[in-house]
Amino acid sequence: MSAAQLQAAGTAPTAPAASAEPGPSRLVRGRDVLASEWTKLRSLRSNRWTLAVAAVVTLALTAVVAQVFAASPAGGKHAAVMDRLATSFLAYAEYLVLPVTVLSVLVFTSEYGSGLIRTTFTAVPRRQAVLAAKAAVTGAAALVVGEILAFACFFLTQAILSGRHGGLSLAHPGALRAVLAAGFVLTACALTGVGAGAIIRHTAGAIAAAMTAVILLAVLCLALPAPWNLRLGRFTLPFAAYAEVAVHPSGGLLSPWLSLLVLIAWPAAVLFAAAVVLTRRDV
Repeated sequence: MSAAQLQAAGTAPTAPAASAEPGPSRLVRGRDVLASEWTKLRSLRSNRWTLAVAAVVTLALTAVVAQVFAASPAGGKHAAVMDRLATSFLAYAEYLVLPVTVLSVLVFTSEYGSGLIRTTFTAVPRRQAVLAAKAAVTGAAALVVGEILAFACFFLTQAILSGRHGGLSLAHPGALRAVLAAGFVLTACALTGVGAGAIIRHTAGAIAAAMTAVILLAVLCLALPAPWNLRLGRFTLPFAAYAEVAVHPSGGLLSPWLSLLVLIAWPAAVLFAAAVVLTRRDV
């Protein structure tokens, strides 16, 4: 049968449809977004220098605090177990948590300030995927840095205190949990900073909001009369962190497991709010 006859019969051959090439899988796209965010985070020289300075200052002041504590009447062999343990993280909480929280805020606000966020959202239209990638990369980096310095601060402090017969070993009940929890505290604060930056977009305002969540609320609770200072304060990040790094925390604080839930709840709530806000505004 000729082509004309086939066409007349309504059965003319049609050109084969071009086979549509399948796009990259969701796993590949997620890996690419993570790689992109990791490149942004590590390529900034200011991030590396800030972390390096914060680490050096933290370790130096940890040694100073341990020396002062060991020389004081409450230190050495007369110290309470929770004091000898919590002392390891005094400088850590002040001189490492704050810079890392600020750097985490800049993960979003720096892109909003430069306009790069439009390029990011054009390349990855699913904004929640961008938020998840930034949170995952920043949280993982904070966890690694936090755990390394938490162990370093613990061993440095206990080595100094052991010279006065007051040091603890990592095998002491609650010591390993406290060191691991200290590293996680840094992660919780970093994720809170990422969420605050995504919500507020402006660096100064986002830093103020993150510092309020990380520190200021606990300071305000300390100003309240007892027992409300502990009843409300135990739901803040600093109080929950102290309950994690002390072997025998105050009776008014939550248990270590409940305090861990508080440490998880703060960044989870902020990141959830950030996910809602990102999907409901233009940029």
